[in-house]
Amino acid sequence: MNAINEQWPVSGETSVLRLITAGSVDDGKSTLIGRLLLDSKGVFADQLSAITGSKYARAPNSAVDLALLTDGLEAEREQGITIDVAYRYFATPVRKFIVADAPGHEQYTRNMVTGASTAQAAIILIDASRVADGELLPQTKRHSTLARLLGLRHIVVAVNKMDLVDWRQDAFEGIRQAYGKLAAKLGIESFDIVPLSALSGDNVVHGSGHTPWYGGPTLLHLLESLPLDEAPQESSVRFFVQWVIRHNGSGPGAFRGYAGQLAGGTWRVGDAVRALPSDQTAHIVRILRGDRDVESAQLGDSVTIVLDRDIDVSRGDVLIDGLAQPRVAREFEAELCWLDQQALNPARLYWLKQGTRLTQAKIQAVHTRRDIHELSTINWNGTLAMNDIGRVTVKAREELVLDDYAAQRATGAFILIDMATNQTAAAGLVRGH
Repeated sequence: MNAINEQWPVSGETSVLRLITAGSVDDGKSTLIGRLLLDSKGVFADQLSAITGSKYARAPNSAVDLALLTDGLEAEREQGITIDVAYRYFATPVRKFIVADAPGHEQYTRNMVTGASTAQAAIILIDASRVADGELLPQTKRHSTLARLLGLRHIVVAVNKMDLVDWRQDAFEGIRQAYGKLAAKLGIESFDIVPLSALSGDNVVHGSGHTPWYGGPTLLHLLESLPLDEAPQESSVRFFVQWVIRHNGSGPGAFRGYAGQLAGGTWRVGDAVRALPSDQTAHIVRILRGDRDVESAQLGDSVTIVLDRDIDVSRGDVLIDGLAQPRVAREFEAELCWLDQQALNPARLYWLKQGTRLTQAKIQAVHTRRDIHELSTINWNGTLAMNDIGRVTVKAREELVLDDYAAQRATGAFILIDMATNQTAAAGLVRGH
């Protein structure tokens, strides 16, 4: 396949930014990603040809319907909406990008939670023509709330379809003020905001002559410049054991290693580790990446470690720094984003999955529920329905290693699974101690 234009070269040293687009239906999320792909030379000629001749194209004036670059499902193209999260990759000389295009419809808010769980930044789209008297749409509020809850470090507000309001500066400033009030209520400390048109490409990759009053960067330049410094949550060693590897029998020369992905911190041969919940300690004598010995492992590395003595470790256990003191408990408070069409039933047991740990759990109590429209938290002792967000008390059958989600994602996040249907029922964030 030949690219429309020659791909920009990418150095092996370039950083990777994972981001998600969010907002209401028809705000232009898929079109924006399509524009980023097209103008950054990330679209192949046959891809462009395929969408140009598509029977589902809806772009005006014979323009290319860029949304078709991300909306790949038949149902999405028929209805002109995004249903599932679509991941796309593109690169510039400065940075590589992995973009998740999340659905805007309230019914698919759970898909937005899935996409945001691994993102570092969120692009919140706002249709400039749909903001009346400074009142933002409910999904803008909901997705901003979720971005804040999930701890995304960077919020970029893309004020799209500025051409529909004649590129008026007062319309843009009104949206800036409205989102500033929303951010203050949600506790979002800072955000960036860009006026643009995804359809025509103004201020997306290239600048625009329609906004002489805007002195900021284009969206792409802004994304290239976002700092990717390591978050505090990534500094503590957390390693969920995925597989206990044994071979060569059980004699003195037998091999016993523990495989998994390092979800925080750094390991070196000789470091002390502690296994939880058994609370036994040992030292690392080997670190293997594949079948090759290495001296150290970094955040995100998938490795196998060998210890200097046999201790009780099985799948789902957590290995940590030998001196760390995380909480180990069965009962804890959490923020739940309810994702299932079946409402929470406090009388039922659910599967709780945290890393590679799978155990049974029950919701002991519901304490509060967030009112997305009023941006407030209300006392609540009822159930939680689909897309509700509430603070609850969870009681698990087995002990779990628990960190506040803001401090450590690996041991601060979990999901609940319906034991009858195997549907993911909720995404949970551990809060406080």
